[in-house]
Amino acid sequence: MSVTSVIGLQWGDEAKGKIVDLLTPEHDIVVRYQGGNNAGHTVQFRGETYKMSLLPTGILHPHCKAVVATGMVVNPKALLEELDDIVRRSGPVDNRLLISNRAHVVFPYHMEEEAVLEKRRQDEAIGTTMRGIGTCYRDKAGRTHGIRIGDLYYPETLRQRLRDIVTYKNTILQALDPDFQPLDADAIFDEYSGYAERMQPYVGDTTAFLLDALDQGKRILFEGAQGSLLDIDHGTFPYVTSSNSSGCGIHNGSGVPERAITRMIGVIKAYTTRVGGGPFPTELHDEIGQHIRDVGREYGTVTGRPRRCGWFDAVACRYSARLSGIDAIAVMLLDVLSQLDELCICEAYEIDGRRTTDFPAHVHELAKAKPVYRTLPGWKRDISHARKLDDLPAEARSYLETISQLVGAPITIVSVGPDREQTVMI
Repeated sequence: MSVTSVIGLQWGDEAKGKIVDLLTPEHDIVVRYQGGNNAGHTVQFRGETYKMSLLPTGILHPHCKAVVATGMVVNPKALLEELDDIVRRSGPVDNRLLISNRAHVVFPYHMEEEAVLEKRRQDEAIGTTMRGIGTCYRDKAGRTHGIRIGDLYYPETLRQRLRDIVTYKNTILQALDPDFQPLDADAIFDEYSGYAERMQPYVGDTTAFLLDALDQGKRILFEGAQGSLLDIDHGTFPYVTSSNSSGCGIHNGSGVPERAITRMIGVIKAYTTRVGGGPFPTELHDEIGQHIRDVGREYGTVTGRPRRCGWFDAVACRYSARLSGIDAIAVMLLDVLSQLDELCICEAYEIDGRRTTDFPAHVHELAKAKPVYRTLPGWKRDISHARKLDDLPAEARSYLETISQLVGAPITIVSVGPDREQTVMI
């Protein structure tokens, strides 16, 4: 039995989608288990580029079952738009998609609430994508206002619940923002009833399905979203997402026991990026940072926002690799660094005059962290045609070896370009 998990070890945007796409042919089922349409994967498949936010990338493969599991929060409109695009370009998905009836639903008031709250934070804004993900998770935790996909199929109960919830939300949001325009509960009910009808063929008990698949020896691939440093419990709180985006979220997000996972692959960029607020010790505010942004096309898949760019942070990645129990590392976008004379890797922090290789638990400590760099020579040549380790220049191999040593896990995949073929398997 092969059960593999792909986890981002940084602040997201590590190009996990390419790794999932490469591994999907080896698996029968691909599972998204946390997050919502605040995370995006860009995948090159059969000569076309797909930008996917809610659906697992496995949906593109005819042999594979794609599962939207319990730990996700689902905006039905966004999901159906994504599905329609795939059907239009690749053909029907038939019975290859299963959506959890336990997953919580993102409603218009979640997006309105998030926008109002972020506006009031002003300079202390978290940097949310405004997709209503965090406010939906908050209603889930609060229970009273949480609505799951399965609830959409009990119309009379749903209508009354929406009336109660929308009355409450309108009262709160008008108090917070006098310009807020009240929402209409019955209009939301009508809209979401239409979504529910379209989704119904795909909705079911994903937990039972996955546990049965384990018993049957099916090969399962878990597709993480965001990155480990954005984990609600273990990331750079409060500048985090609202779910467990590290390997810690697999069990509660899917219902599959973590001991069933046989391989944990941690995905990293050859440098570091971040979107939104929060401390970033290795951030570059100079021409090198802009060069990385331009060459790496570092703009958000979902939002289009320019990403903050910096040198590779081995302290942060070692922390997240240990947190998720990583067996192997995939290094992405190594080719982006090919034009630089020399490269830096952060091997430690200096905080209040003390050197440490431990990642701080509190953002105030991380904000004081000064990176301690190890400098290595660049390779100054095109590596996009490399297909085996020996094809890479000695300087590039040294760079990879240093990352492996500092993070504490072997590197088994290196990406040297966006296409599937531009991959070195070690």
